[in-house]
Amino acid sequence: MKHLSIYLCALAAAVLTACGGSTAPTEAVVLVTSEAGQRCDTVEPVTFTRQTLDDAVVVNTDERRQQIDGFGVSLTESSAFVLACISEAERTLILNELFGQDGANFSAVRTQIGASDFSVEGCYSLAEQEGDTLLVSFTLDRDKEGFLRDRYPQVVDEHYDLFNLMKDVAAIKQSQTDKAYRIIASPWTAPAWMKDNGRYYERQGGVGRGGSLLPQYYQTFADYFVKYLEAWRAEGVEIWAVTPENEPMGNDGGWESMDFPPAVEAEFIGRYLGPTLERSGFADVKILGFDQNTFESGPYTAAIYGDPEAARYTAGMALHWYGSTTSCFPHVLDSLHALYPDKLLFHTEGCIDNLGCPVWGDVIADPEGFMESGWFMNDDFWFTPSATDWAYSTPWWPELHPKYAPVHRLASYVIDGLNHWLTGLTDWNAVLDSVGGPNHVGNYAGAPVMIDYQNSRTHFTPYYYVLRQLSRTMRPGDTVLGVTPTDNDALHVCATVNAAGVYTVTILNTAPEPQTLPLQIGSYGAHVSVPANAVQTIIVKIPS
Repeated sequence: MKHLSIYLCALAAAVLTACGGSTAPTEAVVLVTSEAGQRCDTVEPVTFTRQTLDDAVVVNTDERRQQIDGFGVSLTESSAFVLACISEAERTLILNELFGQDGANFSAVRTQIGASDFSVEGCYSLAEQEGDTLLVSFTLDRDKEGFLRDRYPQVVDEHYDLFNLMKDVAAIKQSQTDKAYRIIASPWTAPAWMKDNGRYYERQGGVGRGGSLLPQYYQTFADYFVKYLEAWRAEGVEIWAVTPENEPMGNDGGWESMDFPPAVEAEFIGRYLGPTLERSGFADVKILGFDQNTFESGPYTAAIYGDPEAARYTAGMALHWYGSTTSCFPHVLDSLHALYPDKLLFHTEGCIDNLGCPVWGDVIADPEGFMESGWFMNDDFWFTPSATDWAYSTPWWPELHPKYAPVHRLASYVIDGLNHWLTGLTDWNAVLDSVGGPNHVGNYAGAPVMIDYQNSRTHFTPYYYVLRQLSRTMRPGDTVLGVTPTDNDALHVCATVNAAGVYTVTILNTAPEPQTLPLQIGSYGAHVSVPANAVQTIIVKIPS
């Protein structure tokens, strides 16, 4: 398992050697993850000199924009199950690589409140007693049950579960000098007894629905959030933000869901959830609205921000990337920021979805075949346009859903998203098995770390190393800077600066050959070469 101690030493040297007022050249640390096999590796430095370059990509050091909230992954019951199927020693190594200062040092996570599709069996909440409006039955015990070997013979540690996963990650972050760690918690549905259909989801005759929250339980559902926050606070874990509902527009009843129309979500936030958090001692917990695809956010932002009370309690919008495999919808992000400049935009979910699922009659992949072939260990998959999403081959917007390279999708989404006001990103499941599960409805997905526990194979995918590179070099509190766009379609560029004045420039090259660009940061410039099919990060302290 790779660590970045070399990178840390080099970065420290880069900062220390930059002198105020100097005209001397300054060296930048360069990290690369590439199709050629580099994995967040430190490579030859780039030298910046005091000069003005023609036709340069310019980092505008005076155009200070939004602050970074963090990058990370999601902690789900499925991830906990996979980690329960390996030894404690290996699990510890993986978690330290994901969250430790010598690894990715992820600073943001998302987790589920109750069941999601990435639960082993699904269909549970944290308050199962019907009609329990006082929520005396609320408990985290369902997330503490473990996975007994008489039911799951593949499990190595039958006492490991989502609760322990959350605790382990919190302990890693609390033991570090860099304690930046923000948890976003989302329910996929209210407890079934609070809904008009009395079910977690239903699908009959090809038609599905999640059901709707009954008005008489609006307050009870708000109290449900408080119980969750209190339960984790008692464990020494603070939640940074909640969303009222994952994917409030529904998922066609395919798994746990609940229909939450814009006006209803606005009412729930403004009249129930916001005031309830405030009077219960959780006024500092952020509420992020919507929590679904960016391009569909308009009705929700209009309803929530158009309601004075809902707007007061809502810190921003949670967004997903499933509207396209090629675009972050920059015009939508720009519009949201222009209309509501004081509200944040955080990406809470995206993944390499649709593995093994039929798409309009075509089976894109065979999960059993994946298990046989160890597909996820084939790094070419992650760098070439071989993945498809849920809308591949649909009659809607085919230009937005072509086959894609997972590394390109992730890196371009983050780079372009930051240039259009995103403040951070949590990827979906941190760890999955070799099929892309477990998932109780067969909705398999890729993950940064994939483990074939039956054959003792663990693989940190190239997708992981890109996310790691982003997380290590752009930290919470760093400020996004304006960057002049390049006319080279193969290149995507963004830039940030931290409190110490260290600049980070991230470049994605999607071309099959190296690309060179003139890069200007303040009064210093350099001609930068980016390897073929690579994500490159430049870290430099520019003298004043």
